Amino acid sequence: MKTAVETKTLTGPLGKSIHQFLRALHQRNAAVNTIVAYTKDLTSFCDYIGDARPSQIDHIRIRGYLSDLYDRGLGKTSVARHLAAVRSFYRWLAREGLVKQNPAALVSTPKLPKNLPRVPTIEEINTVLDTDLPDSAAFPERDRVILELLYGSGLRNSELVGINLDHIHWSNSAILIHGKGSKQRMVPLGESAALAIREYIPHRQKLLAGKKKTNPALLLNLRGTRLTTRSVGRIVKQIAISRGLPADVHPHTLRHAFGTHLLEEGADLRAIQELLGHERLSTTQRYTQLSMKHVVKVYDETHPRAK
Repeated sequence: MKTAVETKTLTGPLGKSIHQFLRALHQRNAAVNTIVAYTKDLTSFCDYIGDARPSQIDHIRIRGYLSDLYDRGLGKTSVARHLAAVRSFYRWLAREGLVKQNPAALVSTPKLPKNLPRVPTIEEINTVLDTDLPDSAAFPERDRVILELLYGSGLRNSELVGINLDHIHWSNSAILIHGKGSKQRMVPLGESAALAIREYIPHRQKLLAGKKKTNPALLLNLRGTRLTTRSVGRIVKQIAISRGLPADVHPHTLRHAFGTHLLEEGADLRAIQELLGHERLSTTQRYTQLSMKHVVKVYDETHPRAK
């Protein structure tokens, strides 16, 4: 059975095992982006290894594969992602009893720089949200909804584009979100986001009527089909730059801002974890670092003994 995201048919014992692993991911309803990434990375691994059986591959060959990736010009982040895919593959092989040990576990992950992302301040975000969108905006009513939901509900880009109209629970002021790994959660629908959606809906209906189409998706492109994550990234960057924010602003920046600003205003860390849909609290604790960076900056700029 060939998965929908595979780009080629892998051959040999290793290729056959990779196909089985990818099918298992589909059966577990793993996120599409995860399957796409694993397919790409494990195809690269299979191309490098050749016809060897999974049980014949040791940690030395895997290190050789990582060296080959570096030689191809890949950075540490990309190499670490490839290694993570190989580790996941071997964990599955071990659970299935197809190998006795995980050789990838013996390979060290490349040390990554621990640079914290810059998070726009509350004032900078309000400047973007409280002003008219740039004249270049192709669909300003929709783009307003994008910004309000990314920042107002802390959504991932993929979660945002996956929202259907019937996922909005108007009576409860909440939205049902289908997150990573097919997990669902309810997130609040704030007043500003709700108003933006209500103003957008008539324009959305008019667009579909003109195209003689129906579509369950909340966010549509001008062709009347579901908006893509790539388009959302382009829209957010365009608006951010027009309002004087750095060019590296992307949808996840607004999600970071959501969590950081909640923490700065006194929200409980576990509540933020629930809102963001983080499986582990350690992931959410990253926002503590972001918030502490802001606190230290305020101290340095304002306390008389800090100067």
